[in-house]
Order: sequence, then structure tokens, then C-alpha cells
Amino acid sequence: MMRAPASSDGSPRSRRWVVALPLIGFIAVAALFLVRLYGGDPSKIPSALIGRPAPQTALPPLPGLVQNGAAVPGLDPAAFKGKVSVVNVWASWCVPCHEEAPLLTALARDTRLQIVGINYKDSAENARRFLGRYGNPFSMVGVDSNGRGSIEWGVYGVPETFVVGREGTILYKMVGPVTPANLDTVLKVEIEKALR
Repeated sequence: MMRAPASSDGSPRSRRWVVALPLIGFIAVAALFLVRLYGGDPSKIPSALIGRPAPQTALPPLPGLVQNGAAVPGLDPAAFKGKVSVVNVWASWCVPCHEEAPLLTALARDTRLQIVGINYKDSAENARRFLGRYGNPFSMVGVDSNGRGSIEWGVYGVPETFVVGREGTILYKMVGPVTPANLDTVLKVEIEKALR
């Protein structure tokens, strides 16, 4: 004998929808989470420091690093005033840092800005060898041996690159390596905005 379909008065058919609602809700939330997690460009992670002054943390120079016969200075926050700066957080053990190094060296030819390096949790010997291999694009290299200085910059990991305006304010943050694609379409665009 066949049963007639249940009505909306609490019969089996209406109970199926009630049971399925939590599953439908979970699927919707999971889909939203995945879209937010994988749907964007990871280099555009927002930073709470955008629009704020660059950290006033001085970092010591990389021992033994010389350029044009003079020792390369460490990170001096006062050097940001009056100049557009590109601050790159890097390490010799960072594979993407090796890939972006020639691009930063080429960018350093632009005399309208200064390139500043923060060497993150690295040995001095390996850092000097890295710069000897690719060329030193940095007018200053601050050594952040324990990572505290990078924390003040809001660094998630290496490499990361910041554009600092003439007033010493952080204008842009790029998470991940500088690549041929994002150098022209993103980083140089942000640099030009800062130079205006």
C-alpha cells in the first residue's frame, strides 16, 4: 500500500527540510570561506600600517658589507624623510628572494627612490654572499637577526616589500616576491603614486 505525500503539518516531508537546513547552511559558509581564502591575490593582503608612519626601529648594519669602498649603513628610520623608499624584507635562505633579487637590482637604477633592505634571521656570511651573487640594490641594509624589527613592520614572512612615501608613511605593502608581472603592473604603479 502506498502512502500519500505528507503535508506541511509536521509530517515526514516537512521534517526532511528542517534536517537539511543545517547542512545547507554549512555548505554555504564553507563556500564563502573558500572563495575568500583562494579568490584573491595573496600579495594584496591588507596591512594595518598603511597610512601610518614607518616603524622607528633602527637596525644595525650587515657586518662587512661594503659598496663603492664604504660600509653600507644599517636601517635608520630618519632616512625615510624626504625620499620615496622601497623597503624589502629578504633572506638568503628564502627561495623567492633569489628570484626577485635581479628585479630589485634593476629597480635600484631609478635614482628617484632608495631601496632599503631588512635582512631577516640570516647569517652575515650568507647575506653577503647573496648580495655578491645578485648585486646589492640597497642603500641601507638593516640586520633583523631575531625578527623583532620585522614584527614591527607587520611582516608575515619573507619576502615582503613596502613603499614608504616622502613623509615617512607606509603607502603600500606587497606580500610575496616581486615578479616580472607584478613589478610593472603593481609595484611600479605604487611607486609612481608615491613620487607624485
